[in-house]
Amino acid sequence: MKLMGKNLGRVRALLRALLLASLGACTTMSEAPPPALPEAAVEADVAPPAPALAPATDSGVARPFEVALTDATNRLFSQIRTSANNEKQLLVIDPLIDGVSGMQSSATTTIALRIGELVRGGYPQFDLQPFSAANVRRSPKVLVGTFTAVNSEGHVTGTREAYRICLALADLTSGTVIAKATAHSSILGVDHSPTPYFQDSPAWMKDGPTESYINTCQTGKPGDAIQPVYLDSILAGTLINDATAAYDAGRYADALNHFNRALELPTGHQLRVFNGLYLANLKLGRQAAANDAFGRIVGYGWAKNRLALKFLFKPGTSAFVADKQASAHYSMWMKEIARRAAQNKSCLEIIGHTSRSGAEPLNQRLSRSRAEYIKKRLEGEAPLAKRITVQGAGSRENLIGTGKDDMSDALDRRVVFQVSPCGGGAQYY
Repeated sequence: MKLMGKNLGRVRALLRALLLASLGACTTMSEAPPPALPEAAVEADVAPPAPALAPATDSGVARPFEVALTDATNRLFSQIRTSANNEKQLLVIDPLIDGVSGMQSSATTTIALRIGELVRGGYPQFDLQPFSAANVRRSPKVLVGTFTAVNSEGHVTGTREAYRICLALADLTSGTVIAKATAHSSILGVDHSPTPYFQDSPAWMKDGPTESYINTCQTGKPGDAIQPVYLDSILAGTLINDATAAYDAGRYADALNHFNRALELPTGHQLRVFNGLYLANLKLGRQAAANDAFGRIVGYGWAKNRLALKFLFKPGTSAFVADKQASAHYSMWMKEIARRAAQNKSCLEIIGHTSRSGAEPLNQRLSRSRAEYIKKRLEGEAPLAKRITVQGAGSRENLIGTGKDDMSDALDRRVVFQVSPCGGGAQYY
């Protein structure tokens, strides 16, 4: 009888284990609730290793946008435990950006809004508040994230076939990354067009605060320190966010005010601020102030030895688009670049780029032809003979890489000015 009782106990245990496994297999990742908390873990803010029924990690397989985003969000927040006294944890979202260009888009805006809905609906332990200077000073948890077009191997080269969503939670109190989740979204039906401010911005380059934001999400892992440059510039980032939001809403005077306030901070001397000062002044009809701001953009690029400008060309040609609103200020841009090169006695290498649509040999020739056209225009503004060289990069260095040939990948058709002392070698980027 004792033996029979032991066997019966084993059978019951086996059946129970099979039932639990069956339930786990039938629960989809998007439907799975946050795992229950072991009593011993309630005191900690960061979760111990997830139990067996926790949602699976990113498989790398592209799924519909909403499914991928919901899964990544739930996996991120399931790693954070409720505080011992059930006190709400302050949370802010630093607007998500493209993981290569650093631009905000319709897609990244949608992601932030959807995360907010999921947090308010399913994670009551968090008090979600606006990304503002006042809230950042309260040392909240900050969500950062990137949305990046990648190829079939997950790299940002070649034909882009999916979007990689990366989400991370950074704790400003401890100065560390405390949670991270990634997912892959289908590229179909996703609008990754830049928001108005980023679409209108004339210049682009790799900027320290933006790179640090990207690295906090993409290379950081739970337990790592938050990137120092990101921490140092986060207060300026709140003002820049206020400024770009005002610009996108058409409140250009407010935008100008916020950009000027950001400029007063030591960490506010960023390309995003100089672009913003140029754009806001232009919208307000303050042409002289806009010209001065563009001079600061060029000066900033010269100090970094590189600057990319978004000239819009007619498809397949080296002529500017006929849209006067788009190209009306190109002459002023040329004058300022030529003046700076002549004043500093710099040598320039002009590198043309194209999107990936079309045959690469044709793209190579087209990109060089565009660089030659810019060279000719600059030489008409200042005596720069023998100080300018040209090169065509074709589509080899696409930043967006989707090949849509619209405003969403306009940055792939940029013209880069590489600055070097005359007689020295240029460095590429």
